[in-house]
Formats: sequence, structure tokens, C-alpha cells
Amino acid sequence: MATEKYAPRLKVEYHARIRQVMKEKFGYTNEMQVPKLDKIVLNMGIGEAVADSKKANTALKDLTAIAGQKAVATKARNSIAGFKLREGMVIGGKVTLRGEQMYEFLDRFITIALPRVKDFRGLKGTSFDGRGNYATGLKEHIVFPEINYDQIDQMWGMDIVVCTTAKTDEEAKALLTEFKFPFVKN
Repeated sequence: MATEKYAPRLKVEYHARIRQVMKEKFGYTNEMQVPKLDKIVLNMGIGEAVADSKKANTALKDLTAIAGQKAVATKARNSIAGFKLREGMVIGGKVTLRGEQMYEFLDRFITIALPRVKDFRGLKGTSFDGRGNYATGLKEHIVFPEINYDQIDQMWGMDIVVCTTAKTDEEAKALLTEFKFPFVKN
């Protein structure tokens, strides 16, 4: 009995449908010209970790659970006396997702997490950086199913940056729209 390798749903959809739609829409002549997802970067700032280092560990554990990959602690580069911040203190965490894990996270983000956001009306279509990358943020990390609401002591916000190989924002927006990103109609 042969075991088949599992492929994420959005990756299969990209190869089966989205690439062809993008080729037709933008007139690409070569398969390699079609933009694709490059990586997704999750970033969580933990300002309260200055007073209590246990909060940093908790936030990093939550970020690891959300991403499905170990989070890396980000540390302060400079000391700032006004913020009681010393050089080398943990002030956040980040994770870079690529490949299968990237598609899995994107699927959970679009289909599960975003609909659970309070008063969600859609993502802003203007948050592109000019080079085909899209950035958005969440005020509460508890919208992800991996986080048990009863076991958290504090809610953290997080930034989510979707990096694509698109050359322009128009191409990137078309690509993300095909991935069913819920952009607000302008």
C-alpha cells in the first residue's frame, strides 16, 4: 500500500488554478514570471516583558504554537533608561515561514483566524510596500485556534507580513485575491 504525501490545500490550488489565472490576467509568457508566495513573517512585540521576563517566554510559546515552528526571541539593541530597557533584553519574537508551513499558516489565517476577529470588515488593500509585499496586524493573538483562551494571561498583538515574488503591488494584490484574501472593496 503506497502512502501519498500530503500537500497543503492552498499550494495545490496555486499550482492547479491560480498560476493559470495570473498568466491570463497579466499575459506572462513564461511559467517562472508568475508571482508566487515567498515567505510569511510573524512578529510579536512584547513591551511588557521589560517588567516580567515570564511574559516573554509565554508570548514566545504562543507564537511557536501559532506558527507551528519555533519562534526566535528578538532582543533590544540599545539601552533606553526611560523605558527601563537594557541592551540584550527580550522584547519580542519572530518566525519566518516558508514552503508547506507557509501555506498551512495562510490557510488557517484566512479561513479560521480572520473570521474570528471582532468587528472584522476586511483587510485594507493599501498595505502593500511598493515591492509586492503585504503587511497586516492583529490586535489579539487569541483568534488562532492553537491558543487556548482559558490558559492565557495576556493578549498580544502581532504583525503578519506576506512576501511575494511579484514586481508590483497590483500583481501582488491580484495574487492574494486569488488566495481568497478578504480585501475591503474600495
